[in-house]
Formats: sequence, C-alpha cells, structure tokens
Amino acid sequence: MARGSAVPVALGFTLLVCSALVSAETHVVGDSKGWGFSVSYDSWSGGKTFAAGDTLVFNYQAGVHNAVAVSASEYRSCKVRSAADAAATTSGTARFNLKKGANYFICGVPGHCAAGMKLRVVAN
Repeated sequence: MARGSAVPVALGFTLLVCSALVSAETHVVGDSKGWGFSVSYDSWSGGKTFAAGDTLVFNYQAGVHNAVAVSASEYRSCKVRSAADAAATTSGTARFNLKKGANYFICGVPGHCAAGMKLRVVAN
C-alpha cells in the first residue's frame, strides 16, 4: 500500500468512530414524570429505539426510590444483589450506559419493583 493511501483510510475510520459517538442518545426514563409509580415502563420503552452506548437517566425522589442495574434473574425476582448496590443510587439521579442486548433496571426499595418500577430495554 502506498504511503499516501493510509491517510484516507485513517480519516474514514476516524469519521466512522466519531459518528458512532455522536449518534449516542440520552433517554430520560419516564420523560417528565421520571422514575416512580406513575408510568408504565413497558409502554414508555415500547415506542423508543435504543442503541448500545445510549444513556438512560433515571430521575426520582431522593431517599424514596433508587435505580439499580440488575441481571435478568434479579429483574424477574425483583431482588437486588446487595443493599450496597441499591444504596449507591439513592441521590435522585442515576445514569447508566446501555450495552448491546437486554439491559435490566429496578427500584431496589422493597416492594417498588413488584409494584411496577422495573424496566427492560433492548439495545441494538
């Protein structure tokens, strides 16, 4: 390969990486209602498209709710791994970057997940 041809290839690769970074979106869970009991999260996520690298922002009443990224089995059982995981996100806002595939989130306060504060998002 001639030396001059490496520059266009490198430039093209850089533009591809930058366009992927720029296209990442931020989604506020529950929109203006936030993370609480007043939203059907299945309905909220149903009309949206998510991609790996997108950010979910959970806004909620500090000290009343939390947001915890969990495994599929924790999502199904509404049980958080440890109290430390739940306590880490009690500030009123939590941000999570989506990974490719299924991503699971619950409110770790006892009874809240079972009452509907759980979200499953599939990122392409």
